[in-house]
Amino acid sequence: MSVTTNDGRPAAALAHPLVEPHRVHRNVYLDENVFREEMARIFGKTWIYVGHESEVARPGDYKSTFIGTQPVIVSRDEDGTLHVLLNRCTHRAATVCQAAAGNSSYFRCEYHGWTFRNDGRLVAPTFSSGYDKADFDPADFALARVPRVDSYRGMIFASLCREGESLREHLGVAAWYIDLAVDLAPEGEIVLGAGTHKYAYGGNWKLQSENGVDGYHPNFVHSAFLETSGMGGSIFGPGSPGRAGALGRGHGILDFRAAIAPMMQAKLETPAGTAALEQLTRRLGDRQRAIEVLLANATQGYNLLIFPNLQIIGCQIRVIHPRRVGYSEVDLYPYLLKGASDEENTARLRTHEAFYGPSGGGGPDDIEMFDRVAVGLAAEGVEWLPFLRGLRREQIDGEARWGHITDEQPQRGFYHRWLELMGEQP
Repeated sequence: MSVTTNDGRPAAALAHPLVEPHRVHRNVYLDENVFREEMARIFGKTWIYVGHESEVARPGDYKSTFIGTQPVIVSRDEDGTLHVLLNRCTHRAATVCQAAAGNSSYFRCEYHGWTFRNDGRLVAPTFSSGYDKADFDPADFALARVPRVDSYRGMIFASLCREGESLREHLGVAAWYIDLAVDLAPEGEIVLGAGTHKYAYGGNWKLQSENGVDGYHPNFVHSAFLETSGMGGSIFGPGSPGRAGALGRGHGILDFRAAIAPMMQAKLETPAGTAALEQLTRRLGDRQRAIEVLLANATQGYNLLIFPNLQIIGCQIRVIHPRRVGYSEVDLYPYLLKGASDEENTARLRTHEAFYGPSGGGGPDDIEMFDRVAVGLAAEGVEWLPFLRGLRREQIDGEARWGHITDEQPQRGFYHRWLELMGEQP
């Protein structure tokens, strides 16, 4: 089967000793050199999600996060301009912001007291009489600025690379699914602010990127939860009409809208469902689009991966932080619908907690599997991990490749993009 890159070249033409079009070597999860190259060639070149506009809505608001392993601050200055700054004092490299989020006009380095405005400018060095004007200009010591920042539907992305494709080009087909989630909100916006829960695991960051769009594992890993809910086989079983897709540019999706459509259609026919449809139709101006949005979001009918480390799953924004080659941190931000009732947003939170919370019916199961994979990868007798499921039955639709919901299109698509960015050595 022929597999091509975004520019039309055969994927097999991109050579890397650890990743081939349909399998990866175990050292792709273990090798320190591969991890460093990923930070430079993937996280250092492409667009990375850093936050949501609702998190920095007011002048002075900020949040701290990471682009790969590089610490950054997302801030909004007093003029309302958005900045993404490296969280590193220009004197002796200490981080200047320790809080996860807050509101401040300044960031102060506690090592030697240098103070920076929230747009990155250095106010002045402490004990400034020790610096001669011939040697020192405060303008030369502003916090380093991430060169490109853009947003889509309130989601803020940044790129450490000064040149490259636009954010919209990077999102490609995946932007349509972001629209599908956000359009449900009565005011056309989602809001973060309901809190965050975090977890970590002793394994490579790619395990979580792969897992969020893996429809093969739920009937086994999450069998207890799915049996209790009565949805297991209908959504993820062999007879499911759901699909797995590689959307191009490394993005992937589990789309199980067709599997839940009959149940959701019945809900639309209730008085509450009819009222919701009429209200959304008035706002969107398109009844068919309103039906599509309601059916997709009634039980969050798809899992979306934005390459390399962002996932929109259920009513959460999930961000995967590669900390070391064998250690990863994950932040889950449940989002609310702006303009929705308190009852509706509360119900969304309870649904999120029931599966993805620290004691939920699904999230802890995945972490256990990551731990088991990390142990298994130490075995040297079997070197390669295959992504062959559904290879011979996939269907091509433009840039996207589709298969059964248990197939491995999303994983193959992820590593095809990985090869594009990592495969050609200097």
